[in-house]
Amino acid sequence: MSISPISLFTRSLHSSVATLIRQSLRFLQARRDRAAAWHTTAKRDTCPCSANAHSLLIGYARSPFNCAAGSFVTPAISTIIVNYNAGAGLVSCIQSVINQVSEVILVDNASHDNSVALAEAQFAGDGRLRVIRNDTNLGFAAACNIGARAAHYPYWFFLNPDCICADASVAELYRVLTANPKAGMVGGLLLNLDGSEQAGGRRLTPTPGRTLVSALGLRHFAKRWPELLVDFNLHQQPLPDTPIRVEAISGACMLVKPAAVTEVGLWDDEYFLHCEDLDWCMRFVRAGWDILFVPSAPITHAQGVCSKSRPLFVEWHKHKGMTRFYRKFFRTSYSLPLLWLVIMAIWSRFGLIATANVLRRLIQRN
Repeated sequence: MSISPISLFTRSLHSSVATLIRQSLRFLQARRDRAAAWHTTAKRDTCPCSANAHSLLIGYARSPFNCAAGSFVTPAISTIIVNYNAGAGLVSCIQSVINQVSEVILVDNASHDNSVALAEAQFAGDGRLRVIRNDTNLGFAAACNIGARAAHYPYWFFLNPDCICADASVAELYRVLTANPKAGMVGGLLLNLDGSEQAGGRRLTPTPGRTLVSALGLRHFAKRWPELLVDFNLHQQPLPDTPIRVEAISGACMLVKPAAVTEVGLWDDEYFLHCEDLDWCMRFVRAGWDILFVPSAPITHAQGVCSKSRPLFVEWHKHKGMTRFYRKFFRTSYSLPLLWLVIMAIWSRFGLIATANVLRRLIQRN
């Protein structure tokens, strides 16, 4: 007796879901094992000025805090800011970080506002600020790589132009990064303008299974199955007292270790906007480097300043980036029906957003 295509698809989908559950359980157990190992070996809060951390600083200019003298010293960090029409907020961003690092590299993606002119006027004659102008908008990842290649210092701090760093927050990130030999990347506590913790600053990898759980609204059942149906954004969980190991942080605020970048490589510039930070985090983790979330380094993030003028353009590239991310990292580890189900959900979501955007414009015109 022949089997209908619908029956075949249903059987395949059932098999994919069962495989997803088994893979998720194995993944959770592996996370527990890695977390236990890290807490016993790498959670030492060692000051980089101490004898134990001295070897980490050999070859680099300075430690951020001289314990003997009790004074702050600028660490060997190049801050890289990618700008696209950030407006006057760009000046505030640079002001918040320039005295905490050795240099600021501003990479402008062909802005047509006066943000770069305002920054150049504010910091005229200050050799710590360098401006690189791209003739066209090359995208976030490509601009980050341009800034990194131009950097004069070994540690790179990637910062969005709509961020404001609290005093000594960069030094705190540097202290944690250099005190933990296994750490390749650290990120701070991203705050909304109202002071609440922002989503994305600490998160799990949004695997196809987790994305499907989110898209289908299954996370509402998280109280019953908290480990299986967990949200990949962790900002709703209690804020930890000390740095913790996470699977991913936000590209709005990333400090990276030179040895890790040498091994992992630069940003994947095939992404134009969004998901390039998840890609980099995934590559760091797969190369054996830890990613740490540092709650004692607050950074206020006025999310979306550079993208509010072209919302549909941003959404297109966000969903395109999500598709690239899933096909790049999960094409062989998840069944094809499940992967395509996730990709279909991604573009269905974009279709709904685009439709809502068009309807909103029509209503506004009338």
